[in-house]
Order: sequence, then C-alpha cells, then structure tokens
Amino acid sequence: MDSDLVRESPATPSYEGKKKSRHRVTRMMFLVVFLGWLMVWVLLPTKMYKQKWTPKLNSKLNSTYFGEQGTNLLLFTFPIMLIAAAGCVYLHFQKIKGNSCSGSISASRCLAFWKKPVLVMAPLGIVSAMELVFSAMFIILLIWSLANYLYVSFAQLHMHKQGEKDCLGRWQAKFRSVSLRLGYIGNVCWAFLFFPVTQGSSILPLVGLTSESSIKYHIWLGHLSMVLFAGHSIGFIIYWAMTNQMAEMVEWSKTYVSNVAGEIAFVLALIMWATSFPRVRRKMFEVFFYTHHIYTLYVFFYVLHVGTAYFCMILPGVFLFIIDRYLRFLQSRQRSRLVLARILASEAVELTFSKSLGLTYNPTSILFVNVPSISKLQWHPFTVTSNCKSEPDKLSIIIKTEGSWSQKLYNKFSSPAVDSFDVSVEGPYGPTSPHFLSKVLLLVLSHRQSLLRDIEHKSLVMVSGGSGISPFISIIREIIFESTKSNCKVPEILLICAFKNSADLTMLDLLLPISSTTSDISQIQLQIEAYITREKEPLATYTDTDTKKLLRTIWFRQDTSYAPISAALGPNSWLWLCAIISSSFLMFLLFLGIVTRYYIYPIVRDSDEIYHFSFKCLWDMFLVCAAIFLAASCAFLWDKKKATMEGKQIQKLEVPTPVASPGSWLCIGSGGDRELESLPHQSLVQATKVHFGARPDLKKILFDRKGSDVGVLVCGPRKMRHEVARICSSGLADNLHFESISFNW
Repeated sequence: MDSDLVRESPATPSYEGKKKSRHRVTRMMFLVVFLGWLMVWVLLPTKMYKQKWTPKLNSKLNSTYFGEQGTNLLLFTFPIMLIAAAGCVYLHFQKIKGNSCSGSISASRCLAFWKKPVLVMAPLGIVSAMELVFSAMFIILLIWSLANYLYVSFAQLHMHKQGEKDCLGRWQAKFRSVSLRLGYIGNVCWAFLFFPVTQGSSILPLVGLTSESSIKYHIWLGHLSMVLFAGHSIGFIIYWAMTNQMAEMVEWSKTYVSNVAGEIAFVLALIMWATSFPRVRRKMFEVFFYTHHIYTLYVFFYVLHVGTAYFCMILPGVFLFIIDRYLRFLQSRQRSRLVLARILASEAVELTFSKSLGLTYNPTSILFVNVPSISKLQWHPFTVTSNCKSEPDKLSIIIKTEGSWSQKLYNKFSSPAVDSFDVSVEGPYGPTSPHFLSKVLLLVLSHRQSLLRDIEHKSLVMVSGGSGISPFISIIREIIFESTKSNCKVPEILLICAFKNSADLTMLDLLLPISSTTSDISQIQLQIEAYITREKEPLATYTDTDTKKLLRTIWFRQDTSYAPISAALGPNSWLWLCAIISSSFLMFLLFLGIVTRYYIYPIVRDSDEIYHFSFKCLWDMFLVCAAIFLAASCAFLWDKKKATMEGKQIQKLEVPTPVASPGSWLCIGSGGDRELESLPHQSLVQATKVHFGARPDLKKILFDRKGSDVGVLVCGPRKMRHEVARICSSGLADNLHFESISFNW
C-alpha cells in the first residue's frame, strides 16, 4: 500500500512522466485538428475539391437548417472553435497544476537556432528563423491557392456575352478571373487577421504567444490583405471600363454579391491603411486610433459583399474577437479604484490601483487605461510594474510623458488640488505563465532541486532605453520575490538603461516596491549600468526640497462607487471563457438553424424566389452578435456578483509612503553626503553605476558576458532593439539568447 502511494506521489518520476504524456497527447490533438483545418485551405482551390468533393459535401451538409453555409461551418468554423473552447480547459488545468520549466528549457535548447533573429530590417522589424519559415510557408500557400484558382478558372472559362469569343474577349475574361481570385486570396489573410489582436484569446497562449508579441503578424496580414484587395477592386473597375459595364459599380444585386458594399468596404479599408503606416501612426497616433475604429463598418460591408458562405471561412477569428471586445467593454464600464500616484521629475507617473485578490498576472503584462476627463474614447496600453505575488492587493503601472495624452495626464497630477480621479481599465493582459522567460533561458521559477542545477550559471541582461525600463521593473520585482524562497536560485542580472537626462534616473526608484522589506533587493545579484546621454557631468548639489520635487506621492479619496480591478473573464477565468465560447457558438448555430428553416426556407419554397443575398448576411451578423451578447452578459453578471462581494472587503489599502529617493541620490554622483534611510535603497544605490555623456557599447558589453546561457532582453527605441538583435544573431557569441519586448501599437 505504501509503495503504491509512493509510486503515485506527485514528486515521483512516474507521476511526472504521466503528466508529461497527457500534456503531449493533448497538444498533439490540438495540432492534428489545426493541421486538418490548414489542409482544407490547401485543398480548397484545387480541381478535385471543386469538382468532386464540393458536390458531395453540399448534398450532405447544406441542409434546410443551414443553407449554403453548412459545408463551410463544418470545415472552416468548427475546428477553430473547438480548439478555442478545449484550449480554455487545457489552460485552466495547466494553471492549476503549474507549468514545469524543464520541458520549456529543453525545447528552448533544441529550438535555439529557430528563435534567433535572422532578419533585422524595417519595416518588418526583428524576424526570427521560425517566423521567416512560417511566413514563407504562408506566402507559398497564397501562391498555391492563386495558381490553382486560375488553373481551374481558365480551364472552365465560359464566355456568355456576345463578342467574348475572340482573343480580346477571352483576355478580358481572364483579367476578370485574376481580379476575382485576388479577392479569394485576400480572404485567406482575413482568416488569420483577428487572432493576434484578440487579447483574451486561448489560441495564442496555446502556441506560447501573447497579443503584444504577435501584433506584428496582424500588421503584416493587414498590409498583405490590402494589397490583394486593392488588386481585386481596381482590377474589377478596369474590367468594367474595358467592357463598357461601369453601371456594375452601382449595382446592389439581390441574388449575388453587392458591388456597392464592396466598394464602400474598400474605401473604408484605404482610409485605415493610409493611417496605419509607421510614420503616420507614430506622429499622429490619434488619427490612427480613431480611423482604425471604423473597422466595424469595414467588416459590416465586407460581409455584405462576400456573402454568408465566405463569411463562415473567416468567422472563427471574427467570433473570438467580438467575444474579447465585448468582455473588455463590460469590464471598462466600472470606474477603477485609484489609490495613489507617485510623481517623478522625469515626467513619469506610477499609478497604483486597488485590485481583487483573485486577479493574477505575470511580468510584462499590460493594462489598457482610459481617463474620461482627457478623452472618453482613447485607450492606451501601459506596462504593469507591480508583482501580484508580493503585492497581492494592488496593481501599478508607469506612464511616461511622451505624447499629448500623457502630457495632459501628467499636468493633471501636477496640480495641487487632486483628491479623486476617474479611471477605467481593461486587463491586465500578458503571458499566461511566468515561465515564458525560459524560452530564452533567462529565469526558472521552480522549487525542484533537479531543475536548480540547470540554472546555476545562467545570467540575464536587460537593455532598455527611456521608458523601455518599464517591463524590466516587473521582471526584477518577480525575481526579488523568488529570491526570498529558501530553495530557489535566481540568475545574475545586468540592467543597462539609457536615459536622456539625469532626472530620468528617478525611474530606478520604481525598481523597489513601496512595500519592500530589508531582505528584498540585497539577496539578488543585481548590477545596474545607467547612461545619461545628454549630460556630461552630475549635478553639484541636491537639497531636500529637490528631493520632494523628484518624488511626490498623491493619495486619492476612496469613493465607494469605485471598485478594485477584478479578473476579466479570460486568462484569469479560463473555464468561464470556455463556457462563453461554447454556449455562444451553440446558440448561434441554434438561432441560425431556426431562422433558416422556419423563416427563410418557407419564403423560398412557397414563392420560388431567391431570398435576398444581403438579408442573409444581415441575419448572420445579427445572430453572431446576439448569441455573444447573451452568453457573455450572463457570465459577466454572474461573475460580477463575486467581484462585488470581494470588493467590499477591500475598503482601504494600506501602502507606506516612500521617504527617500535613491534616484535623486544618483543624480549627484558619488560625491554626495546624503544618507538613505533604508537598506533596500542603499543596496540599489550601491548596485548602480552612472555614466554621464556616454552611450552603452552594447557589442562589448554583450560579448564580455560569460556563462553557458545568457538571456538578453531589450525594450526601447527601434534602433536599439535592432542593434541588440544584430549582435545576438551575428554568430560570434553562441551563449546569447535574444528576446525583444515591444509595445509599439
């Protein structure tokens, strides 16, 4: 009996082996379903699919309940919705059991080459070998699809109009066919377009991605789809002009696609496209922000143009995106309880919110913030700097003044009479596990001694520029917390930060949580190299009055109408998200079957007329939104009851007021005689070396790092990120493992 218990103990190798086996089997099932879905896309344009499979599938699946959508619902929509729902359950159990780092570390070692950057150039940015391979495979899929579409089309081209049998007419018909197929290929891009921007999705975590790290895929797909749709739209206009059919431009057909809807969608897409280029987005972010929100109209007219059958092909991404947007909307309706703000001379503000104890997040997570007094429509993402393990009842973010919105916010906090502030938030969103750092062999948060031996010689280099230090604050606070555990070792840390002015050194104050203890920072091996690029020497003297200017804390009145930030139904509630996805999709199918069978079908049967093409599209869009609204609203209201009861228990958050600013001590160099009152602040100052009038020699610093595995993270200006990526991918140092953190929206 005892031997059986030992054999089944969670600490025994057999138990770990079984757990890993179940883990692999589940992931293999997801992979098989996904590859099957991809194979359908590969076969879709072929002659075999069109002539042999389509008639058989339509005869069996296009019933009176789903009409012509039956086949596409089963082949294109159902597999991804199944992965999304089952993925939520899988992630829920992974969160409960805790992820083992050993698998991630071995995988990182095996795939080290694939994760190294191989292409560093604008406008693509930093592209790893794996991304390059998958991008090439996607381009091959598009070329394959276009070639097969044209092969089938040209082989079966029918000339209906008088005069098209001559060479000119045949060439015009082929030109039309090419223009039409470019639209089909653009639809393939749309099938993937919405996955990267779905913050609370279960799809991205299954492949180890976050929305922030995969936003570039959305940008690539958006540009590629616009090129294809531009060729599709302009090609048809040219064809109509050549064949004297310009009247087709104003046709809204009852039985086929609406040309007018397609033209409206194309014009809206052009507006979004023109304002999404990097130069426009960075210099006129508000223009980009507001114009990009016409995507709702764009999708509306796009669906009216392509019809219900093609809508089902892109439905999974759109469906999951609408669920995410609606849940975020529900969360944002509640004003969040802002406890305090720390104002720094670097024109940065740290905002600390009260949060529910059930809300968990991981390093480098982001929080979307809206301040109605500045703009009721603008939402801006900011990095979460607090640690939910050491600071379980509060959440902090950093806002650096870098634009008109953040400048207005800083001015409001700088005014003397501020005791209350209306803020709404969405999130936080980020990695589903803190072990995401193991993919560059940076950090292992495990208590098993067998794993600790593997990380004894690991070190971590973090390179930041300006406000790029924000995600590293959350990582360092995580490491500080882990260092307090008796059986956990942490890597050596080298933080290289470049600032413009010495006042920006006060950003280093935020490395220490307000509630830090004397054992916090002294137990980690931290070295900070700070570079001040626009000042050649430190300030001569500093007074206590200057210190108060450098670090000012504002406490806010606690209004009962404000609530702590609670967990959104997503990464913190995977089972709830599974219930929402499953129930809303089943409701959509139920509603669609009822409407098609008992409303549309009788009209077609009794009158021998074709039901209006656009009306079917309107029904589909309405039923999708109605099903999501009902399922998500019920789940949110049920979950809100628990959050309200928990929020009443968190009436007052006790946070000590900081009494010293190590950043201000650093401003005067080593010649100051001021004393810091706490050991953590002393440890921070002792670990920091300031270089005035210089920029970091990143190549020398990185090549001088010894050890078998050196993790390199970089966050800052694009030029800095690209420079570090080139150094790590040069092949001159095999021990460097690169990871870029970018929040360029």
